[in-house]
Amino acid sequence: MNIKDIFLSGFLRLAQHRKNHPKWRNIKFLAYFLLPVALCLLPVQIANSSTQPTAIIPPSINREFRGAWVASVANIDWPSKPSLTTSQQQAELITILDRAAKLKLNAVILQVRPACDALYQSALEPWSEFLTGEMGKPPAPYYDPLVFAVAEAHKRGLELHAWFNPYRARHPQAKSITAPNHISKTHPELVKHYGKYLWLDPGEKAVQDYTVQVIMDVVNRYDIDGVHIDDYFYPYPEKNRRNKTIDFPDEISWQKYQKSGGTENHNDWRRENVNTLIQRLYQSIKSTKPWVKFGISPFGIWQPGFPQQIGNDKAFNAYQELYADSRKWLMNGWLDYLSPQLYWKIEQAQQSYPVLLNWWIEQNTQSRHIWPGIFTSRIGQNSSTAWPAKEIVYQIKTTQRHTGSDGNIHFSMKPLLQNRGGIADLLPQDVYSHPALVPSSPWLDNTPPEKPQVSLEKDVTGTKTVLRWQPTGKQPVWLWVVQIKTGNEWNTNILPAGQNSTLLNNNQVEDVAISAVTRYGIQGTSAIVEMPKYQARNSNVHTPVPTLNSR
Repeated sequence: MNIKDIFLSGFLRLAQHRKNHPKWRNIKFLAYFLLPVALCLLPVQIANSSTQPTAIIPPSINREFRGAWVASVANIDWPSKPSLTTSQQQAELITILDRAAKLKLNAVILQVRPACDALYQSALEPWSEFLTGEMGKPPAPYYDPLVFAVAEAHKRGLELHAWFNPYRARHPQAKSITAPNHISKTHPELVKHYGKYLWLDPGEKAVQDYTVQVIMDVVNRYDIDGVHIDDYFYPYPEKNRRNKTIDFPDEISWQKYQKSGGTENHNDWRRENVNTLIQRLYQSIKSTKPWVKFGISPFGIWQPGFPQQIGNDKAFNAYQELYADSRKWLMNGWLDYLSPQLYWKIEQAQQSYPVLLNWWIEQNTQSRHIWPGIFTSRIGQNSSTAWPAKEIVYQIKTTQRHTGSDGNIHFSMKPLLQNRGGIADLLPQDVYSHPALVPSSPWLDNTPPEKPQVSLEKDVTGTKTVLRWQPTGKQPVWLWVVQIKTGNEWNTNILPAGQNSTLLNNNQVEDVAISAVTRYGIQGTSAIVEMPKYQARNSNVHTPVPTLNSR
Protein backbone atom coordinates (compact mmCIF):
# COMPACT_ATOMS: atom_id res chain seq x y z
CA MET A 1 0.00 0.00 0.00
CA ASN A 2 1.45 3.39 -1.01
CA ILE A 3 1.12 6.67 0.84
CA LYS A 4 -1.86 7.74 -1.26
CA ASP A 5 -3.84 4.62 -0.32
CA ILE A 6 -2.98 5.05 3.37
CA PHE A 7 -4.17 8.66 3.35
CA LEU A 8 -7.49 7.79 1.69
CA SER A 9 -8.34 4.77 3.90
CA GLY A 10 -7.63 6.79 7.06
CA PHE A 11 -10.00 9.50 5.91
CA LEU A 12 -12.77 7.01 5.20
CA ARG A 13 -12.45 5.33 8.61
CA LEU A 14 -12.70 8.68 10.29
CA ALA A 15 -15.83 9.53 8.27
CA GLN A 16 -17.58 6.26 9.23
CA HIS A 17 -16.79 6.58 12.98
CA ARG A 18 -19.94 7.36 14.96
CA LYS A 19 -22.12 9.51 12.77
CA ASN A 20 -23.28 11.24 15.94
CA HIS A 21 -19.71 12.44 16.63
CA PRO A 22 -20.01 16.07 17.84
CA LYS A 23 -17.49 17.25 15.24
CA TRP A 24 -18.95 15.27 12.35
CA ARG A 25 -19.93 18.34 10.46
CA ASN A 26 -16.33 19.59 10.47
CA ILE A 27 -15.04 16.19 9.37
CA LYS A 28 -17.67 16.04 6.63
CA PHE A 29 -16.51 19.45 5.44
CA LEU A 30 -12.93 18.26 5.32
CA ALA A 31 -13.86 15.12 3.43
CA TYR A 32 -15.91 16.92 0.79
CA PHE A 33 -13.70 19.93 0.21
CA LEU A 34 -10.10 19.39 1.37
CA LEU A 35 -9.63 15.74 0.46
CA PRO A 36 -9.76 16.29 -3.34
CA VAL A 37 -7.25 19.13 -2.97
CA ALA A 38 -4.94 16.95 -0.89
CA LEU A 39 -5.17 14.10 -3.37
CA CYS A 40 -4.26 16.44 -6.22
CA LEU A 41 -1.22 17.68 -4.36
CA LEU A 42 0.01 14.29 -3.25
CA PRO A 43 1.58 13.19 -6.57
CA VAL A 44 3.62 16.37 -6.71
CA GLN A 45 4.77 15.99 -3.13
CA ILE A 46 5.66 12.34 -3.64
CA ALA A 47 7.62 13.06 -6.84
CA ASN A 48 9.57 15.82 -5.19
CA SER A 49 10.53 13.68 -2.22
CA SER A 50 11.39 10.49 -4.11
CA THR A 51 14.91 9.44 -5.16
CA GLN A 52 15.85 10.92 -8.53
CA PRO A 53 17.78 8.96 -11.21
CA THR A 54 21.54 9.35 -10.79
CA ALA A 55 23.29 11.31 -13.52
CA ILE A 56 25.74 9.21 -15.52
CA ILE A 57 29.05 11.09 -15.60
CA PRO A 58 32.11 9.36 -17.07
CA PRO A 59 35.48 10.16 -15.50
CA SER A 60 37.73 12.80 -17.04
CA ILE A 61 40.39 11.32 -19.30
CA ASN A 62 44.10 11.86 -18.65
CA ARG A 63 45.81 14.65 -20.58
CA GLU A 64 49.52 14.10 -21.19
CA PHE A 65 51.84 14.24 -24.17
CA ARG A 66 53.69 10.91 -24.37
CA GLY A 67 56.09 11.06 -27.28
CA ALA A 68 59.25 9.41 -28.53
CA TRP A 69 61.82 10.59 -31.03
CA VAL A 70 62.57 8.21 -33.91
CA ALA A 71 65.95 9.31 -35.25
CA SER A 72 67.03 8.38 -38.77
CA VAL A 73 70.42 10.14 -38.78
CA ALA A 74 73.20 7.54 -38.56
CA ASN A 75 70.38 4.94 -38.41
CA ILE A 76 69.92 5.48 -34.66
CA ASP A 77 66.31 4.25 -34.56
CA TRP A 78 64.88 3.74 -38.03
CA PRO A 79 65.73 2.22 -40.36
CA SER A 80 68.17 0.13 -38.33
CA LYS A 81 70.57 0.08 -41.28
CA PRO A 82 70.55 1.67 -44.73
CA SER A 83 70.42 -1.51 -46.81
CA LEU A 84 67.00 -2.83 -45.79
CA THR A 85 64.36 -3.77 -48.33
CA THR A 86 61.08 -1.92 -48.50
CA SER A 87 59.26 -4.70 -46.65
CA GLN A 88 61.93 -4.75 -43.94
CA GLN A 89 61.75 -0.97 -43.50
CA GLN A 90 57.99 -1.12 -43.22
CA ALA A 91 58.11 -4.03 -40.77
CA GLU A 92 60.52 -2.12 -38.54
CA LEU A 93 58.32 0.94 -38.59
CA ILE A 94 55.25 -1.14 -37.74
CA THR A 95 57.16 -2.63 -34.79
CA ILE A 96 57.97 0.88 -33.55
CA LEU A 97 54.38 2.08 -33.84
CA ASP A 98 52.98 -1.07 -32.26
CA ARG A 99 55.32 -0.68 -29.30
CA ALA A 100 54.38 2.99 -28.97
CA ALA A 101 50.70 2.09 -28.88
CA LYS A 102 51.27 -0.75 -26.42
CA LEU A 103 53.11 1.60 -24.06
CA LYS A 104 50.17 4.03 -24.31
CA LEU A 105 52.25 6.70 -26.00
CA ASN A 106 50.25 9.08 -28.16
CA ALA A 107 52.86 10.61 -30.48
CA VAL A 108 55.91 9.69 -32.51
CA ILE A 109 58.39 12.29 -33.77
CA LEU A 110 59.96 10.91 -36.94
CA GLN A 111 63.13 12.45 -38.37
CA VAL A 112 62.44 13.02 -42.06
CA ARG A 113 65.23 15.50 -42.95
CA PRO A 114 68.55 14.70 -41.26
CA ALA A 115 70.84 16.75 -43.53
CA CYS A 116 69.16 18.51 -46.47
CA ASP A 117 67.93 15.10 -47.65
CA ALA A 118 64.56 13.41 -47.44
CA LEU A 119 62.99 10.23 -46.07
CA TYR A 120 59.99 11.02 -48.27
CA GLN A 121 59.33 11.77 -51.91
CA SER A 122 60.65 15.27 -52.57
CA ALA A 123 61.17 17.39 -55.66
CA LEU A 124 63.40 19.71 -53.62
CA GLU A 125 65.93 17.39 -51.95
CA PRO A 126 67.45 13.95 -52.66
CA TRP A 127 66.49 10.70 -50.98
CA SER A 128 68.47 10.18 -47.77
CA GLU A 129 71.29 7.67 -47.81
CA PHE A 130 70.24 6.64 -44.30
CA LEU A 131 67.19 5.14 -45.99
CA THR A 132 68.68 3.31 -48.98
CA GLY A 133 72.46 3.52 -48.54
CA GLU A 134 72.88 5.90 -51.45
CA MET A 135 71.89 9.55 -51.52
CA GLY A 136 69.30 10.15 -54.21
CA LYS A 137 68.28 6.49 -54.53
CA PRO A 138 64.58 5.79 -53.88
CA PRO A 139 63.42 2.71 -51.97
CA ALA A 140 62.75 -0.35 -54.12
CA PRO A 141 60.06 -1.45 -54.54
CA TYR A 142 59.02 2.17 -54.39
CA TYR A 143 56.95 3.57 -51.54
CA ASP A 144 56.79 6.87 -49.71
CA PRO A 145 57.90 6.26 -46.11
CA LEU A 146 56.18 9.37 -44.78
CA VAL A 147 52.83 8.47 -46.36
CA PHE A 148 53.21 4.99 -44.86
CA ALA A 149 54.26 6.30 -41.42
CA VAL A 150 51.40 8.81 -41.20
CA ALA A 151 48.77 6.26 -42.20
CA GLU A 152 50.02 3.57 -39.82
CA ALA A 153 50.39 6.02 -36.93
CA HIS A 154 46.87 7.34 -37.41
CA LYS A 155 45.46 3.80 -37.50
CA ARG A 156 46.77 3.43 -33.96
CA GLY A 157 45.53 6.80 -32.75
CA LEU A 158 49.10 8.18 -32.67
CA GLU A 159 50.14 11.64 -33.76
CA LEU A 160 52.98 11.77 -36.28
CA HIS A 161 55.26 14.80 -36.06
CA ALA A 162 57.77 15.35 -38.87
CA TRP A 163 61.21 16.23 -37.52
CA PHE A 164 63.52 18.47 -39.58
CA ASN A 165 67.07 19.69 -39.16
CA PRO A 166 66.85 23.23 -40.56
CA TYR A 167 70.53 23.90 -41.33
CA ARG A 168 72.65 20.71 -41.29
CA ALA A 169 73.62 19.78 -44.85
CA ARG A 170 75.93 16.80 -44.39
CA HIS A 171 76.61 14.50 -41.43
CA PRO A 172 79.99 12.85 -40.76
CA GLN A 173 78.31 9.42 -40.80
CA ALA A 174 77.22 9.97 -44.41
CA LYS A 175 79.42 7.87 -46.73
CA SER A 176 77.82 7.85 -50.17
CA ILE A 177 78.52 10.15 -53.09
CA THR A 178 76.62 13.43 -52.87
CA ALA A 179 73.64 13.46 -55.20
CA PRO A 180 73.66 16.09 -57.98
CA ASN A 181 70.41 17.64 -56.69
CA HIS A 182 71.78 18.16 -53.16
CA ILE A 183 71.97 21.82 -52.20
CA SER A 184 75.75 21.61 -51.78
CA LYS A 185 75.83 20.98 -55.56
CA THR A 186 72.98 23.19 -56.73
CA HIS A 187 73.78 26.19 -54.50
CA PRO A 188 77.29 25.75 -53.09
CA GLU A 189 77.39 29.44 -52.16
CA LEU A 190 74.84 28.76 -49.40
CA VAL A 191 76.74 25.84 -47.84
CA LYS A 192 79.73 26.10 -45.53
CA HIS A 193 82.31 23.54 -44.48
CA TYR A 194 82.45 23.50 -40.71
CA GLY A 195 84.62 20.90 -39.02
CA LYS A 196 83.35 17.50 -40.12
CA TYR A 197 80.04 18.92 -41.32
CA LEU A 198 78.44 20.80 -44.18
CA TRP A 199 76.13 23.54 -42.88
CA LEU A 200 73.73 26.01 -44.43
CA ASP A 201 74.55 29.59 -43.56
CA PRO A 202 71.64 30.92 -41.42
CA GLY A 203 72.64 34.48 -42.33
CA GLU A 204 71.68 34.06 -45.99
CA LYS A 205 68.11 35.11 -46.78
CA ALA A 206 68.08 32.43 -49.50
CA VAL A 207 68.76 29.77 -46.85
CA GLN A 208 65.81 30.94 -44.76
CA ASP A 209 63.59 30.88 -47.84
CA TYR A 210 64.81 27.44 -48.83
CA THR A 211 64.30 25.90 -45.36
CA VAL A 212 60.79 27.33 -45.09
CA GLN A 213 60.01 26.03 -48.60
CA VAL A 214 61.18 22.49 -47.75
CA ILE A 215 59.21 22.30 -44.52
CA MET A 216 56.05 23.85 -45.96
CA ASP A 217 56.21 21.40 -48.86
CA VAL A 218 55.74 18.61 -46.31
CA VAL A 219 53.04 20.50 -44.41
CA ASN A 220 51.08 20.98 -47.62
CA ARG A 221 51.41 17.45 -49.02
CA TYR A 222 51.27 15.21 -45.96
CA ASP A 223 48.69 14.73 -43.20
CA ILE A 224 51.21 15.26 -40.41
CA ASP A 225 50.20 16.40 -36.93
CA GLY A 226 53.27 18.45 -36.10
CA VAL A 227 56.49 20.03 -37.36
CA HIS A 228 59.46 19.55 -35.08
CA ILE A 229 62.99 20.96 -35.04
CA ASP A 230 65.64 20.12 -32.47
CA ASP A 231 68.66 21.84 -30.93
CA TYR A 232 70.83 22.26 -34.06
CA PHE A 233 70.78 25.89 -35.17
CA TYR A 234 74.24 27.30 -35.65
CA PRO A 235 76.40 24.20 -35.21
CA TYR A 236 77.83 22.95 -31.95
CA PRO A 237 81.41 24.26 -31.79
CA GLU A 238 84.05 22.24 -33.62
CA LYS A 239 87.78 22.42 -32.82
CA ASN A 240 90.78 22.45 -35.11
CA ARG A 241 93.94 20.38 -34.80
CA ARG A 242 95.30 22.86 -32.27
CA ASN A 243 92.19 22.30 -30.12
CA LYS A 244 90.93 25.81 -30.75
CA THR A 245 87.28 26.51 -31.43
CA ILE A 246 86.53 27.16 -35.10
CA ASP A 247 84.37 30.20 -35.75
CA PHE A 248 81.49 29.63 -38.13
CA PRO A 249 82.54 30.89 -41.59
CA ASP A 250 79.78 33.41 -42.31
CA GLU A 251 81.96 36.39 -43.29
CA ILE A 252 80.19 36.88 -46.61
CA SER A 253 76.65 37.06 -45.22
CA TRP A 254 77.86 39.13 -42.26
CA GLN A 255 79.44 41.68 -44.59
CA LYS A 256 76.26 41.83 -46.67
CA TYR A 257 74.34 42.67 -43.52
CA GLN A 258 76.77 45.40 -42.51
CA LYS A 259 76.76 46.94 -45.98
CA SER A 260 72.96 47.01 -45.93
CA GLY A 261 73.09 49.28 -42.89
CA GLY A 262 72.69 46.68 -40.16
CA THR A 263 73.72 47.87 -36.71
CA GLU A 264 73.58 44.73 -34.54
CA ASN A 265 76.78 43.10 -33.37
CA HIS A 266 77.84 39.79 -34.88
CA ASN A 267 76.37 37.58 -32.12
CA ASP A 268 73.04 39.39 -31.94
CA TRP A 269 72.78 39.27 -35.73
CA ARG A 270 73.29 35.49 -35.69
CA ARG A 271 70.60 35.09 -33.04
CA GLU A 272 68.22 37.23 -35.03
CA ASN A 273 68.78 35.08 -38.11
CA VAL A 274 67.51 32.08 -36.14
CA ASN A 275 64.68 34.09 -34.56
CA THR A 276 63.49 35.15 -38.00
CA LEU A 277 63.37 31.56 -39.22
CA ILE A 278 61.41 30.40 -36.14
CA GLN A 279 58.85 33.18 -36.49
CA ARG A 280 58.44 32.61 -40.24
CA LEU A 281 57.95 28.88 -39.78
CA TYR A 282 55.28 29.35 -37.13
CA GLN A 283 53.37 31.91 -39.16
CA SER A 284 53.62 29.84 -42.35
CA ILE A 285 52.35 26.66 -40.69
CA LYS A 286 49.44 28.43 -38.99
CA SER A 287 48.34 30.20 -42.15
CA THR A 288 48.25 26.87 -44.01
CA LYS A 289 47.14 24.18 -41.54
CA PRO A 290 46.55 25.75 -38.13
CA TRP A 291 46.05 22.36 -36.43
CA VAL A 292 49.60 21.27 -37.26
CA LYS A 293 51.58 21.90 -34.08
CA PHE A 294 55.02 23.51 -34.22
CA GLY A 295 57.45 22.27 -31.61
CA ILE A 296 61.11 22.89 -30.79
CA SER A 297 63.44 20.88 -28.55
CA PRO A 298 66.35 23.19 -27.71
CA PHE A 299 69.30 22.56 -25.42
CA GLY A 300 67.85 22.22 -21.92
CA ILE A 301 69.52 25.29 -20.39
CA TRP A 302 68.78 28.69 -21.90
CA GLN A 303 71.92 30.20 -20.41
CA PRO A 304 74.11 29.17 -17.46
CA GLY A 305 72.86 30.91 -14.33
CA PHE A 306 69.19 30.70 -15.32
CA PRO A 307 68.05 29.78 -12.75
CA GLN A 308 70.87 30.96 -10.52
CA GLN A 309 71.97 27.57 -9.20
CA ILE A 310 72.21 26.03 -12.67
CA GLY A 311 75.55 25.80 -14.45
CA ASN A 312 78.65 27.94 -14.11
CA ASP A 313 80.95 30.07 -16.23
CA LYS A 314 82.43 26.97 -17.91
CA ALA A 315 79.08 25.36 -18.74
CA PHE A 316 77.87 25.15 -22.32
CA ASN A 317 75.92 28.24 -23.38
CA ALA A 318 73.44 27.57 -26.20
CA TYR A 319 72.46 31.24 -26.28
CA GLN A 320 76.04 32.28 -27.02
CA GLU A 321 77.30 29.29 -29.02
CA LEU A 322 74.26 27.98 -30.94
CA TYR A 323 72.71 31.46 -31.10
CA ALA A 324 69.45 29.96 -29.86
CA ASP A 325 67.28 32.35 -27.86
CA SER A 326 64.78 29.65 -26.92
CA ARG A 327 63.24 31.66 -24.09
CA LYS A 328 62.32 34.39 -26.58
CA TRP A 329 60.52 31.90 -28.84
CA LEU A 330 58.51 30.64 -25.90
CA MET A 331 57.67 34.06 -24.49
CA ASN A 332 56.64 35.37 -27.91
CA GLY A 333 54.42 32.36 -28.58
CA TRP A 334 56.26 31.39 -31.80
CA LEU A 335 55.65 27.71 -31.09
CA ASP A 336 52.94 25.42 -29.76
CA TYR A 337 55.20 23.30 -27.58
CA LEU A 338 58.70 23.57 -26.20
CA SER A 339 60.62 20.41 -25.32
CA PRO A 340 63.84 21.52 -23.63
CA GLN A 341 66.23 18.60 -23.56
CA LEU A 342 66.53 18.06 -19.81
CA TYR A 343 69.05 15.24 -20.07
CA TRP A 344 70.23 15.31 -16.46
CA LYS A 345 69.27 13.37 -13.36
CA ILE A 346 66.98 14.73 -10.67
CA GLU A 347 69.75 14.76 -8.09
CA GLN A 348 72.34 16.43 -10.35
CA ALA A 349 72.82 19.75 -8.59
CA GLN A 350 74.30 21.76 -11.48
CA GLN A 351 71.57 20.69 -13.94
CA SER A 352 68.73 19.39 -11.76
CA TYR A 353 65.75 18.14 -13.77
CA PRO A 354 62.98 19.55 -11.52
CA VAL A 355 64.77 22.87 -11.02
CA LEU A 356 65.14 23.38 -14.77
CA LEU A 357 61.59 22.24 -15.43
CA ASN A 358 60.22 24.73 -12.94
CA TRP A 359 62.27 27.54 -14.51
CA TRP A 360 60.95 26.82 -17.99
CA ILE A 361 57.39 26.78 -16.68
CA GLU A 362 57.94 30.22 -15.16
CA GLN A 363 59.02 31.60 -18.57
CA ASN A 364 55.85 30.32 -20.26
CA THR A 365 53.92 33.59 -20.29
CA GLN A 366 51.93 32.59 -23.41
CA SER A 367 50.67 29.31 -21.84
CA ARG A 368 52.16 27.06 -24.50
CA HIS A 369 52.88 23.39 -23.86
CA ILE A 370 56.05 22.42 -21.97
CA TRP A 371 56.96 18.81 -22.81
CA PRO A 372 60.56 18.19 -21.70
CA GLY A 373 62.80 15.74 -23.51
CA ILE A 374 64.18 12.99 -21.27
CA PHE A 375 67.29 10.87 -21.82
CA THR A 376 65.76 7.40 -21.88
CA SER A 377 68.69 6.17 -23.99
CA ARG A 378 70.95 6.56 -20.95
CA ILE A 379 69.28 3.51 -19.37
CA GLY A 380 71.25 0.30 -19.15
CA GLN A 381 74.40 1.42 -20.89
CA ASN A 382 77.48 -0.53 -19.84
CA SER A 383 79.25 2.47 -18.39
CA SER A 384 79.59 4.43 -15.19
CA THR A 385 77.13 6.99 -16.55
CA ALA A 386 74.28 4.49 -17.07
CA TRP A 387 70.96 5.30 -15.44
CA PRO A 388 68.48 2.91 -13.82
CA ALA A 389 65.08 2.79 -15.50
CA LYS A 390 63.53 4.18 -12.33
CA GLU A 391 65.24 7.53 -12.99
CA ILE A 392 63.10 8.00 -16.10
CA VAL A 393 59.97 6.96 -14.19
CA TYR A 394 60.78 9.49 -11.44
CA GLN A 395 61.32 12.23 -14.03
CA ILE A 396 57.94 11.51 -15.63
CA LYS A 397 56.31 11.60 -12.19
CA THR A 398 58.04 14.92 -11.53
CA THR A 399 56.56 16.31 -14.74
CA GLN A 400 53.12 14.97 -13.87
CA ARG A 401 53.23 16.73 -10.50
CA HIS A 402 54.26 20.09 -11.96
CA THR A 403 51.36 22.35 -12.90
CA GLY A 404 52.27 23.93 -16.21
CA SER A 405 53.92 20.91 -17.78
CA ASP A 406 51.90 18.05 -19.16
CA GLY A 407 54.10 15.60 -21.01
CA ASN A 408 57.52 14.26 -21.98
CA ILE A 409 59.38 13.05 -25.06
CA HIS A 410 61.71 10.05 -24.82
CA PHE A 411 65.05 10.08 -26.56
CA SER A 412 64.80 7.79 -28.22
CA MET A 413 62.58 4.91 -29.32
CA LYS A 414 65.39 2.34 -29.30
CA PRO A 415 65.58 1.75 -25.52
CA LEU A 416 61.80 1.35 -25.44
CA LEU A 417 62.03 -1.31 -28.15
CA GLN A 418 64.91 -3.04 -26.39
CA ASN A 419 63.22 -2.75 -22.99
CA ARG A 420 66.48 -1.58 -21.46
CA GLY A 421 66.47 -1.97 -17.71
CA GLY A 422 62.83 -3.10 -17.93
CA ILE A 423 61.66 0.41 -18.90
CA ALA A 424 59.02 -0.91 -21.32
CA ASP A 425 57.56 -2.93 -18.43
CA LEU A 426 57.69 -0.10 -15.91
CA LEU A 427 56.00 2.60 -18.00
CA PRO A 428 52.58 0.92 -18.47
CA GLN A 429 52.66 -0.50 -14.94
CA ASP A 430 53.33 2.85 -13.33
CA VAL A 431 53.21 6.25 -15.04
CA TYR A 432 51.36 5.22 -18.23
CA SER A 433 48.81 2.85 -16.71
CA HIS A 434 45.87 4.57 -18.41
CA PRO A 435 45.55 6.03 -21.92
CA ALA A 436 45.90 9.77 -22.33
CA LEU A 437 44.85 12.37 -24.85
CA VAL A 438 47.37 14.87 -26.13
CA PRO A 439 46.71 18.13 -24.22
CA SER A 440 44.50 20.57 -26.07
CA SER A 441 45.75 23.73 -27.79
CA PRO A 442 42.86 26.16 -27.27
CA TRP A 443 44.85 29.15 -28.61
CA LEU A 444 44.58 27.51 -32.05
CA ASP A 445 40.88 26.57 -31.95
CA ASN A 446 38.61 26.02 -28.96
CA THR A 447 35.49 24.83 -30.79
CA PRO A 448 34.16 21.56 -29.36
CA PRO A 449 32.77 18.86 -31.63
CA GLU A 450 29.15 17.80 -31.44
CA LYS A 451 27.93 14.71 -29.62
CA PRO A 452 27.95 11.65 -31.88
CA GLN A 453 24.83 9.79 -32.94
CA VAL A 454 24.81 6.36 -31.27
CA SER A 455 22.94 3.11 -31.91
CA LEU A 456 22.88 -0.41 -30.50
CA GLU A 457 22.32 -3.60 -32.45
CA LYS A 458 22.95 -7.32 -32.17
CA ASP A 459 25.82 -8.98 -33.97
CA VAL A 460 25.30 -11.69 -36.59
CA THR A 461 25.04 -14.37 -33.90
CA GLY A 462 22.34 -12.46 -32.07
CA THR A 463 24.14 -12.97 -28.76
CA LYS A 464 26.40 -9.92 -28.51
CA THR A 465 25.77 -6.19 -28.73
CA VAL A 466 27.45 -3.92 -31.27
CA LEU A 467 27.79 -0.25 -30.39
CA ARG A 468 27.91 2.07 -33.41
CA TRP A 469 28.37 5.82 -33.63
CA GLN A 470 28.62 8.53 -36.26
CA PRO A 471 29.90 12.12 -36.11
CA THR A 472 27.50 15.03 -36.22
CA GLY A 473 28.10 18.74 -36.76
CA LYS A 474 30.74 20.47 -38.85
CA GLN A 475 33.83 20.11 -36.66
CA PRO A 476 36.03 17.28 -38.03
CA VAL A 477 36.72 14.43 -35.62
CA TRP A 478 40.29 13.26 -34.97
CA LEU A 479 39.73 10.70 -32.20
CA TRP A 480 36.93 9.00 -30.30
CA VAL A 481 36.90 8.50 -26.56
CA VAL A 482 34.87 5.39 -25.71
CA GLN A 483 34.26 4.81 -21.99
CA ILE A 484 32.48 1.67 -20.80
CA LYS A 485 31.11 1.22 -17.26
CA THR A 486 30.81 -2.22 -15.68
CA GLY A 487 29.82 -2.21 -12.03
CA ASN A 488 31.71 0.66 -10.43
CA GLU A 489 34.57 0.62 -12.95
CA TRP A 490 34.96 2.71 -16.08
CA ASN A 491 37.27 1.47 -18.84
CA THR A 492 38.54 4.07 -21.33
CA ASN A 493 39.71 3.51 -24.91
CA ILE A 494 40.95 6.12 -27.39
CA LEU A 495 40.09 5.12 -30.94
CA PRO A 496 41.01 6.62 -34.32
CA ALA A 497 38.42 8.65 -36.19
CA GLY A 498 37.98 5.92 -38.79
CA GLN A 499 36.65 3.43 -36.23
CA ASN A 500 32.91 3.78 -35.69
CA SER A 501 31.90 0.64 -33.81
CA THR A 502 32.92 -1.69 -31.04
CA LEU A 503 31.71 -5.03 -29.76
CA LEU A 504 30.45 -5.14 -26.17
CA ASN A 505 31.59 -8.60 -25.10
CA ASN A 506 30.60 -8.25 -21.45
CA ASN A 507 26.87 -8.60 -20.82
CA GLN A 508 27.33 -6.77 -17.51
CA VAL A 509 28.05 -3.45 -19.25
CA GLU A 510 25.77 -0.81 -17.74
CA ASP A 511 26.66 2.45 -19.48
CA VAL A 512 28.74 3.71 -22.37
CA ALA A 513 29.97 7.26 -22.99
CA ILE A 514 31.28 8.32 -26.40
CA SER A 515 32.79 11.70 -27.18
CA ALA A 516 34.65 13.21 -30.12
CA VAL A 517 38.03 14.97 -30.04
CA THR A 518 39.25 17.48 -32.64
CA ARG A 519 42.79 17.78 -34.01
CA TYR A 520 43.23 20.71 -31.65
CA GLY A 521 42.62 18.33 -28.75
CA ILE A 522 39.21 19.77 -27.83
CA GLN A 523 36.84 17.10 -26.47
CA GLY A 524 33.10 17.38 -26.99
CA THR A 525 30.21 16.41 -24.73
CA SER A 526 29.69 12.67 -24.32
CA ALA A 527 26.72 10.84 -25.75
CA ILE A 528 25.58 8.61 -22.86
CA VAL A 529 24.10 5.21 -23.59
CA GLU A 530 22.32 3.29 -20.85
CA MET A 531 22.09 -0.39 -21.65
CA PRO A 532 18.38 -1.39 -21.84
CA LYS A 533 18.37 -3.77 -18.87
CA TYR A 534 19.77 -1.05 -16.57
CA GLN A 535 17.66 1.90 -17.64
CA ALA A 536 15.05 1.59 -14.84
CA ARG A 537 17.53 1.00 -12.01
CA ASN A 538 17.01 4.38 -10.30
CA SER A 539 13.44 5.06 -11.32
CA ASN A 540 10.29 4.67 -9.21
CA VAL A 541 8.13 4.92 -12.29
CA HIS A 542 7.98 1.68 -14.25
CA THR A 543 7.72 2.38 -17.94
CA PRO A 544 8.47 0.22 -20.97
CA VAL A 545 12.23 0.04 -21.60
CA PRO A 546 13.20 1.37 -25.06
CA THR A 547 15.88 -0.36 -27.10
CA LEU A 548 18.23 2.59 -26.75
CA ASN A 549 18.54 5.63 -24.55
CA SER A 550 21.12 8.03 -25.97
CA ARG A 551 21.27 11.63 -24.85
